[in-house]
Amino acid sequence: MSKVTSKITVKLVKSMNGTTEKVKANVRGLGLRKIGQSSELENTPSVRGMIKKIIHMLEVQE
Repeated sequence: MSKVTSKITVKLVKSMNGTTEKVKANVRGLGLRKIGQSSELENTPSVRGMIKKIIHMLEVQE
């Protein structure tokens, strides 16, 4: 049996200027570089944790 995993789409809506290195690392870890860029990711606990840390900078769709 194959397990179907859901996807999460995240879009960067705020600038990384003035943020800490940890925040920048989370944004890069989600595959985002520029404002307006979006990325489709697997719905895993590690991805959820990264999103939770920088939710104020993202637009999230399930």
